[in-house]
Parts: sequence; structure tokens; C-alpha cells
Amino acid sequence: MNATPSLLDVNVPMYAAGQDHPYKGACVSVMTEIAAGRVNAAIDAETVQEILYRYGALRQWKIAVALATSLLDIVPTVFAVTPADARRAVDLFERYAPLGVTARDLLHAAVMLNNGLTTIISTDQHFDRIEGIRRRDPLDVYAAARKRRP
Repeated sequence: MNATPSLLDVNVPMYAAGQDHPYKGACVSVMTEIAAGRVNAAIDAETVQEILYRYGALRQWKIAVALATSLLDIVPTVFAVTPADARRAVDLFERYAPLGVTARDLLHAAVMLNNGLTTIISTDQHFDRIEGIRRRDPLDVYAAARKRRP
């Protein structure tokens, strides 16, 4: 396992917990690999906020609490969002928002870059546009996990 964690984008646990979707199986596998300690992952505080916001908007408070709690239980590292991260996100926004990268994802990118993380596990292809960040698609993480196991 790599010593430097990959940031786990919120779409991975949400697809894993959600309805049937082409990414569901791969995302369940990624979450299983993280829980078993075979994939080193981290999240930031914004990830928890995104889960609570999404399920709160759907008035599914119990699901929000269960998913956020489960995520916090299996992901060993949670980065705070600092003033330096906020400033870097603004700089990244100026450069990458016109290319279609969302403000929330630029905040994740800022946290990553300020903490020495270079890899994110995400279905969102717009992370591919951000210099200094390499995206690992959950389908690729799933395929690698299958190769490791007989």
C-alpha cells in the first residue's frame, strides 16, 4: 500500500451506497479495499459536508448520518479545510472553472495540493484537467484489486 493516501472523492461512497449504476460495483469494491486497509485513502471535511448536504436536501437525514459516520469510520485521515486551502481554491478557480471544474472539486484539489497528495479516486473526469493531480477511476482501482486476488 502506498504511504501517501489518495483523496477519496464523495462520488465513490455515494455510488457505493446508492441505486444500481454502472459505477456501483466498482465503488463498492473501492470502499471494501479501503476498509480492509489495501487502499490508502483520505478525505477532507468538505466530503462529509457534501454527503450531509445531498441527503439533507433529499430529507434523508438518517441515511446522511449513516453514510457520513461509516465513511469516517473506515477512512483513517480527514483533512481540515484551512485558510490556505481556501486561498488556493480561489486561485485554482480562476484557472480551472472556465474549463468546467466545479468550485467544490477545486477546494478538494487545493486541500490535496497543500497536503502533498497527488492522486484522487473519482469518477469525475474534470480532475484530469488539474495540473499536479492524477485521477484514478474507480473502475481502474477495481480492476487492480481483482488482479491482486486469485
